[in-house]
Order: sequence, then C-alpha cells, then structure tokens
Amino acid sequence: MLTIPEAVDAQADAAHHKVDLLATPGLFLVRTMLAGAFIGIGVLIMCTAGGPLVAAGSAFAPLVQGLVFGVALTIVVVAGAELATSAMMILTQGVMRGVVGWLRAIETLLACLVGNLLGAVVFATLVHLSGVLAPGTAGGTVLAGMIEHKAAETTGQLFVRGILCNLLVCLAIWCAGRLRSEGARIAVVFACVMVFITSGFEHVVANMTTFSLGIIGGLEGATIAEMGRNILAVGLGNLVGGAVLVGAAYAYGSGRRAAHAAAAVDAGADLPVGLRTAPLARVVDVPLLATRSLDDTVAPPSEHLAAAIR
Repeated sequence: MLTIPEAVDAQADAAHHKVDLLATPGLFLVRTMLAGAFIGIGVLIMCTAGGPLVAAGSAFAPLVQGLVFGVALTIVVVAGAELATSAMMILTQGVMRGVVGWLRAIETLLACLVGNLLGAVVFATLVHLSGVLAPGTAGGTVLAGMIEHKAAETTGQLFVRGILCNLLVCLAIWCAGRLRSEGARIAVVFACVMVFITSGFEHVVANMTTFSLGIIGGLEGATIAEMGRNILAVGLGNLVGGAVLVGAAYAYGSGRRAAHAAAAVDAGADLPVGLRTAPLARVVDVPLLATRSLDDTVAPPSEHLAAAIR
C-alpha cells in the first residue's frame, strides 16, 4: 500500500495529466463523454435490476441497487475515462502540491462537467430509443419514481446529499489509488458506491443521465429548469465533498512541489516538452505505481524536469 504522501503525489500527477489532456480537446471530449456514459450504465442497471424488487415491495431493493451501481465507477477506473466528481479531488490535490494552477484546474473541471453531460445525454438517448425503460416496465417505474423523488428534494437537501455522495466516491478513488491489488481496488470501489446509493445521496453525473432520460421520455417532474437546479446544487455539494473533505484533507501538510511549473502553466509560458509531460513523482523516488493516473497512463521521464526540481 502506498503511504499517504506517495498517494498524494500520485493524484497530483494524475491532475497534471488531466490538465495536459485538455490541450488535445478532441481526446479530452471523448474521455469525458465516455465517463458520462459509463456512469449512465449505473443508472440503467439501478432501474433494471431494482425494478422487479421495487414492484414486489422488497426492502432489499436499495441495497441491490447500491451493489450493482458499483459497476459504473469500476468501468470508469479500469477502462479509463475523465469523471468530474473524482477530478474534484484530484485537481485539488494537484493544486495544493503545486503541480497545476487554480485557473487551469477550474478550466479542466468545467470542461470535464460539460463532456460528462454530453456523454450522459447521448447515452440517455440510446437507452430511450431501446425502450428498456419505457413507461409500464418495472425499470421505467423506478426511473419515474427517482425523478419524482429528486424533484421533491429541497435545494439544501440536494447540496448536503451531494457532499456526502462525493465524500464516498472520492474515498473510493483515494483508497483504490493507495492499494496495489486490482481485486482490492475493485472491492473498495463497490463498497463505497454501495453506501452512497443505498443511502440515497446525490451524484451530479448520474443525475445528468437520470434527468436526460426523464426529459426525453416526457416524465413528470423532469424539466430543463429542474435538471439545472439539481445539477447546480448537487454539483456544488459534490465539489465540497470531493475537493475539501477528501482532496484538501489528505493534501493538507504535504507542501508544494514544482510551484514554478504550475505558475508557468497558468501564465501560458512555453515549457520544455519534458516539463509538460513527465510524471513528477518519477524524479522524487516515488514508486512506479504512484506515477499512474486513473487511466493508467504513464508518461516518459524527463531530464528537464529532474534538473528543474534539483
């Protein structure tokens, strides 16, 4: 298992990778849309797996829905995609370690949210056309109930539930990043996701798919205005849960690393190729595993960066 400082370094390198990825907008858009669609898979299986149980009045329906939703975040982590909720933690740690600047981090996060939304809308459209969640089906009934429930929540409730949700989602990513066993990583992701779904907390990207399905299907309570209210309140709550309660909490006391590089990036300076692409942990003797981002991409080492840090 990685130590906490090593894990912070690993997440800081992932933040550096995310910011660099934005320099290739087409690739960044694809990765973010995939994440939105992958989380949409979780919404779909919540409805289809939980539908018969809800229809039967089973008390185990929330637990089953929580267990199956873990598939979605597992796909994001293993397949490799750019999810806004985990980026809230990762980019915060990158900023606090001095690897990226605040302006670039905010720009990257907003672009990630937009891409996730586009992916969620495309996925919701395909699901709607398939008819698997049509009115009258068990899954369709669950979907309608989910939208009705979310629309009835106050803005304050959405905000707090968003905090609690991303506390658990980012704990899943944080814990998985520290572990060396792939099986253990998957297990901890499923465990954390099960808690937030079963408890009824709110995930901004999942709600993008939920409301998109409702709007396309003309379900009661699913309006663009209500979707906007939900995304804003839940998104801000997710930001607090991921960026503050996990990201900043673990990065606190870790200090700054390569602050001059972050300042140069925000100022738009031309940096040596190695300084833009090398994983910083490689030149400070952090184990190889700590240099991997969530999509397992490792850039080559750089003599420029090693010289700069010395």
